[in-house]
Amino acid sequence: MASRKAAVVRGVAAGLIGEAEALKTYGLSEEEFAGWRAAVAQHGEAALKATAVQRYRQP
Repeated sequence: MASRKAAVVRGVAAGLIGEAEALKTYGLSEEEFAGWRAAVAQHGEAALKATAVQRYRQP
């Protein structure tokens, strides 16, 4: 699942799909997608894995 999330983030970043289209197509909220994008930017694709959420998203 993390690789799919990262693919969506990379697709939007590369301009292959617009952010609004990605949100609609994948049923994402703006906040959820922003969280994915921030996680990938700060920690790479591994931060999107469910088991890594606590490690990478500490306040």
